[in-house]
Amino acid sequence: MAELTTMRAVTIPEPGGRDALRVDTVDVPDCPPGHALVRVAAAGVNRADIAQREGNYQPPAGATQIPGLEVAGTVVSVNPADAAGRQTGAASGAGSSLTAVQIGDRVAALLTGGGYAEYVPVPIGQLMPIPTVSDPHSDTERPMSFTEAAALPEVMATVYSNLFTTAGLQPGEWVLIHGGGSGIGTAAIQMAKAHGAKTAVTVGSERKADFCRRLGADAVINYREEDFVDRIKQITADAGQPDSPNFFGLPRDSSRRPGADVILDIMGAAYLERNTEALTRDGRLVVISLQGGAKAELNLGRLMVRRQTVIATTLRARSEEQKAAVVTGLLQDFWPHVASSRITPVVYRELPIDDVAEAHRLLEDGEAIGKVILKVGAHD
Repeated sequence: MAELTTMRAVTIPEPGGRDALRVDTVDVPDCPPGHALVRVAAAGVNRADIAQREGNYQPPAGATQIPGLEVAGTVVSVNPADAAGRQTGAASGAGSSLTAVQIGDRVAALLTGGGYAEYVPVPIGQLMPIPTVSDPHSDTERPMSFTEAAALPEVMATVYSNLFTTAGLQPGEWVLIHGGGSGIGTAAIQMAKAHGAKTAVTVGSERKADFCRRLGADAVINYREEDFVDRIKQITADAGQPDSPNFFGLPRDSSRRPGADVILDIMGAAYLERNTEALTRDGRLVVISLQGGAKAELNLGRLMVRRQTVIATTLRARSEEQKAAVVTGLLQDFWPHVASSRITPVVYRELPIDDVAEAHRLLEDGEAIGKVILKVGAHD
């Protein structure tokens, strides 16, 4: 690595449309203490990248301006922790405890930015081992590809931290997932099902509806043809109370009010009032994106009477320690499901990094189901 000083990366000289994206030659970043430098093979594309390109989602202070929140690749150097005792380990297997990360390790990574580049430094606690996965069509195993692995870190960490850590989704509960055909949606369906929850999703086309059903969604709502509030109440009208305590650790009411126990929302203001109407008692609404705006009115009286909770979160701006905790929990609770292929990456298309504008179009136009991946460097 000593002789390598430059790399190719996507830059955004000025905010704007897809033509604002440039593939330039830039300096290879330094690898700070407690980090590993990863040679990127593939990078996931997310709506947050589009918001950053448009100037609506600035990276946290001190973070790189290069977009990209998840990658897969190979560790090429490791800078041990400094005297403050920063993390020096990465999980070496599905659900394993932290052990030393080594040069040559195949990893996926959760990032604050910098993924659209040939090299990126990653806090070691945010590395995830690329597993060997079971082939569902045979008894054989194979290494997961870099393309598949790049589709997992951001969406699975987001779903894990919001549905399970924050909202406390329990087995037997109903979760309503808006945008079921998105990268987040396709991950949430599989993770909720693996956890024993029941899933309803909203989609905007029959093509996406069919895909979500095949992926395991228990109910699918086409928001262009149906009112999701009415439909989720119909779907859950005969649902019994789960055996687990409610969100507050108390026994559940003997009678259940129709509605979702948890809603994972990407629309924000446009859906806020209707989302709270779609929740049952003790229901939790988690807002993770603001595609429908940031400001709306809310009936707090109804919220109080029904003991509902509204939570808004982001993952990108969290500290390295918080992200490492999310990754540790994800590896322990859900990475074994990835290795067994109960949870599988959903990759719609892979494009070379020079076609980054087309990758953004696929998300903006709503064409993609699951993830769009950029091929950045050498693959398997």
